[in-house]
Amino acid sequence: MSKVIAHSLFSDFDINLFKAGKHYRLYEKFGSHITTVDGITGTYFAVWAPSAKEVSVVGDFNYWNDKEHQLNVRWDSSGIWEGFIPFVEKGSVYKYKIQSNNNNIVTEKADPYARRCEHPPKTASIVWEDNYSWKDQKWMKSRKEKNALNAPYSVYEVHLNSWKQKIEENRFLSYNELAEELVNYVVEMNFTHVEFMPIMEYPYDPSWGYQLTGYFAPTSRFGYPDEFKYLVDKFHENNIGVILDWVPSHFPSDAHGLGFFDGSNLYEHPDLRKGYHQDWKSLIFNYGRNEVKSFLISNALFWLDQYHADGLRVDAVASMLFLDYSRKDGEWEPNEFGGRENLEAIAFIKEMNVAVYENYPDVQTIAEESTSFPKVSSPVFSDGLGFGMKWMMGWMHDSLDYFAKEPIYRKHHQNDLTFSLNYAFTENFMLPLSHDEVVYGKKAIVEKMPGDEWQKFANLRLLYSFMYTHPGTKLLFQGAEFGQTSEWNFNGSLDWHLLEYDVHKGVQNLVKELNLFYKTEPALHQKQFSFEGFEWIDHGDHENSVLSFIRKGNEPKNDVIIVLNLTPVPRENYRIGLPKSGTLKEVFNSDKQIFNGTNNYKNVKLKSNKKSWNNRLNSIELNLPPLSMLAFKFK
Repeated sequence: MSKVIAHSLFSDFDINLFKAGKHYRLYEKFGSHITTVDGITGTYFAVWAPSAKEVSVVGDFNYWNDKEHQLNVRWDSSGIWEGFIPFVEKGSVYKYKIQSNNNNIVTEKADPYARRCEHPPKTASIVWEDNYSWKDQKWMKSRKEKNALNAPYSVYEVHLNSWKQKIEENRFLSYNELAEELVNYVVEMNFTHVEFMPIMEYPYDPSWGYQLTGYFAPTSRFGYPDEFKYLVDKFHENNIGVILDWVPSHFPSDAHGLGFFDGSNLYEHPDLRKGYHQDWKSLIFNYGRNEVKSFLISNALFWLDQYHADGLRVDAVASMLFLDYSRKDGEWEPNEFGGRENLEAIAFIKEMNVAVYENYPDVQTIAEESTSFPKVSSPVFSDGLGFGMKWMMGWMHDSLDYFAKEPIYRKHHQNDLTFSLNYAFTENFMLPLSHDEVVYGKKAIVEKMPGDEWQKFANLRLLYSFMYTHPGTKLLFQGAEFGQTSEWNFNGSLDWHLLEYDVHKGVQNLVKELNLFYKTEPALHQKQFSFEGFEWIDHGDHENSVLSFIRKGNEPKNDVIIVLNLTPVPRENYRIGLPKSGTLKEVFNSDKQIFNGTNNYKNVKLKSNKKSWNNRLNSIELNLPPLSMLAFKFK
């Protein structure tokens, strides 16, 4: 077998950038790359292992013998080991065997930069490249307006293992099958974007993908890397943006993963108070180490570059921001100023967002951040963290708490629904009803609702109607759109058979129409992050549990008046104040028969009169169906 030939893809400039933490395209250098040296085709390997005294590439091409192909360490103290191995070709399976200077510890690791991994439970890396020919040029040229903060942004959150399965064959759908079935469904449901829970390679199914070992490889569970590109391409062909969950907050300690990589704390922080997650039994990146910053930022840009992702939803940001996250007194050390903020993680987050938006200004980064940390979605130049949006966890908790209450008690808790408008415009908020709300005994969303079957589903329709008319972008987890009644099972398929029943079909029809309503009514998205886009008519009618407000866009003629009846008691001749005189037309009614509503309460006479109400000169009387949302515009 041919020996390792000295060869490098790194220039001195690359090395300087890497050491400084400013190299954001490391995937072009590290890992395995098929190339030709002196007329011989083979594979170049490069790995960072500064504590190693010996690094070998072991694989199916050398019978996993660590004496066959020992890499050369660079002379520039970068800690990079590299070399070219002739005749190693695409599809070859390999790992790095590392002997450490640290007590002669030996580790055998998957390639951190591998483009493809073996199907779990196997753990090796695979030499890979593809020449996928993208067909989404039209989308890529126009996506800036589709991803803009004043555009409709309605996200369908998907876990690929469990969205739909071939039950009779006991298997997942492949990337190619999803490119037809999932794409068609998302289009039919009128969502603007899809979000994948982590598709980077991970070893343990119950982690749902949030414990990554293959940061640069789409999971092999569903097919090849180029087939995942095809799936993204098909979404783009159908004008659907693709958001990827990204996990820079922690990683598992699996033997083949990043942990203790070269016999030292290479990727993880050496201090357990900063380097170990007690909640998730996982390791935390050392955000203050330049080379680790380069690894993570390169990874973020990789998915935007190589896979044409339209956004990254960054997981568990709160856990990164605070040194005392899930820690008791004595289990954490204050920063240099005596505070609880993780200054290194904050600097990393800012640098990551600047790099993303400088290189890909037409995408969005979205923070899953559950605290009141300020300016999460403000630009870095104004001392923000630099995200495009932030999940509105407060709205989610308050709304679900409210809707879980029996309607007779809701008059005492109306503040649960109105409170979010006190801070709705302090961030660019996304309203999430995510996978986290339907697991671990929390029940499916519809099962959180009180009452008999009709009331449960009417409450669900009302919750969604409130969500879609509340300022902010939207996210709905798979199954919620048709009222899945059981908790999410990551191992099983959604209960698609439920759509045979009117109550479930009605919810699905409602979500389909709400997405369309949100997309086609400018007032619902043009100023969704601005106080100028919202005005209360009446938030104080606790006794009747009715809310009314106006959503506003750039043109007053597009204003939409929203009325919510939050109890099962119909309100006939219910008066609200209007911003001007005129005749209204009904543009949405969640009580329609197609949604499995009563369809009994009509509003025929929609001309205002000069009766003062809600501190307004003009008003109108409406018939409000039970547990419903009505929307009106002036003719």
